[in-house]
Amino acid sequence: MNPFEEKAKDINKTYKNWKSINVKPYDKETVDPYTRVRVILMNGTEFEAIWNTHRFSRHCANNDVRRGMALIRRGEQQQQKRIACLKPRNESMLEHTIGYEQLAVDLTAILAQREKNAYVKKQLDFALLEDFDHLYRYADLLDFERGIHAEKLVGKYTEIMPGRPTVAEARHPNDDVNFYINNFLNDPITRLNIGIITAAEQQTMNYYLNIANLYDTELGRKLYAEIAMIEEQHVTGYGCLSDPSVDMFECMVMHEYTECYLYWSCYNDETDPRIKELWLMHFEEELSHLHFACEMMEKYEGRVWQQLFPEGGVFPELINFAPQKEYIREILKSVRLTGHAESFEEVDKLPDNFRFFSYNRNVQGNVKSLASHTVIEKTIQKFGKDYRCEDKAHPIRGLNDQKSVNADIARVKGA
Repeated sequence: MNPFEEKAKDINKTYKNWKSINVKPYDKETVDPYTRVRVILMNGTEFEAIWNTHRFSRHCANNDVRRGMALIRRGEQQQQKRIACLKPRNESMLEHTIGYEQLAVDLTAILAQREKNAYVKKQLDFALLEDFDHLYRYADLLDFERGIHAEKLVGKYTEIMPGRPTVAEARHPNDDVNFYINNFLNDPITRLNIGIITAAEQQTMNYYLNIANLYDTELGRKLYAEIAMIEEQHVTGYGCLSDPSVDMFECMVMHEYTECYLYWSCYNDETDPRIKELWLMHFEEELSHLHFACEMMEKYEGRVWQQLFPEGGVFPELINFAPQKEYIREILKSVRLTGHAESFEEVDKLPDNFRFFSYNRNVQGNVKSLASHTVIEKTIQKFGKDYRCEDKAHPIRGLNDQKSVNADIARVKGA
């Protein structure tokens, strides 16, 4: 599939009425977990595309260009509202959160395994273990407060057990800033991977920031706020990978290309016939957005899409959601890493006076009083062990005891 060679509708003919936007939600009892994951992924992708053109409009003096961005953005807004309507009212924010973390875990693992740039792959693998731990903390909150086992929500596609403990994830801001990646010196998959994961993590960060104060228990409010701060670190790390030399037209074309790619992936991967048709409709609308963005770039900059995609623009291998259990178990071997400027280092190898230790200690205080620690401790007290969904024993000795909480691994030297 090459979206540049597909026939696209006039962008003015892609807008829909409210009836088409207020679509019927999926059934939370029967929905495939990966359908929920795709809904969350595309919601975040649309949010990123919308705010990309908003940012540029605020720094653009040409109102004709602004009108062009508004034309694209109005369609993106309609798509985002339609996707948001797919979430049912009876799916609680915590149940929906399990979907957010399942997306973060499995999508990151999928992207990491196809990534050819070793530096980008290292960033993906690093953050993967933190999102993996977030899934475990939220799953235990769900069990402790609601008596619901998250394995039903993830369909056993994804294991639930500790990753890099959340209390070990609070790093000094200097250690979340990465080197940027030059678009034209890397495989096009790298460009896609960076854009996709940044939008997905940004959506998670925004979701947690906006709902933390709406949760109905103090423990839950604190857990959302704590993990939202880690998601901010992830968005900083992933966002820094983007090539800063890209101008607004190129950036807009790349955003539309990425949306076309993801909707085509969702269409080919979807198992729900009704939602599959929605993905196809959005793909066709995105074709119009992509072609219109290319026309704007040629009109105002004199550049054509072939200059951005010298390899031809054919979609690379599509994203297919499937269990990533064995890969994640392998990556768990690097659980003791932390950020070290633009790289990573094992906690044991850092100098005693390195900023990670003082920042982590000063910001968090007594880590055993933090929600991410307390939720596991309370679950153990209530049920005699924490909640997990494991195919076999945890591969890291310090994290395999279901009757104790390890707050030191990857945070305290020698742990």
